Amino acid sequence: MGDFTKSLSEILVKDIMNKSLISADSSTTVFQIANLMEKGGIGAIIVKKDNIPAGIITDRDFAIKITTQKLPLETPIDKVASYPLEKINSNESILVAAKLMSSKKIRKLAVVNDDKVIGIITSTDLVNQLALAKDNP
Repeated sequence: MGDFTKSLSEILVKDIMNKSLISADSSTTVFQIANLMEKGGIGAIIVKKDNIPAGIITDRDFAIKITTQKLPLETPIDKVASYPLEKINSNESILVAAKLMSSKKIRKLAVVNDDKVIGIITSTDLVNQLALAKDNP
C-alpha cells in the first residue's frame, strides 16, 4: 500500500482538474442554470457575488434542494447554492483533495492558483484517477 499512496500523493490537483469552468451571478435563475449545465454538459457552476467566486451550485442541489422544496424555476440560485466556495490549491496532491472532500462531505472543489479559480476537481475525477493508478502500478 505504501507505494500506491506515494504515487497518489505525487499526482497534483492541476493534473486532473477540469479546466472548463462556467460561472454565473448569484441572481441567475434556477432555470437558466439548468440550461447552462445541460448545454455545457457539466454538473457544477461557480456562483459569483459582486463578480467574486463565492459559492457553487451543483446538479445535486437540483436533485435535492430544488426538488424537495418544490422551488419555482425563477428562484435565484443564491437561495440554493452552497457557500462559502470550498477551494484547494492547484499544486496540492489529489490525496489532500480527497481528504478535504471527505472531511467536508462534499464532492466538488474549486481549484485556485494565486486566489484565482482556474478549475474544478470532483470526486469522480479522483475515482477515475484511482482506477488508473491501481491498473498501472
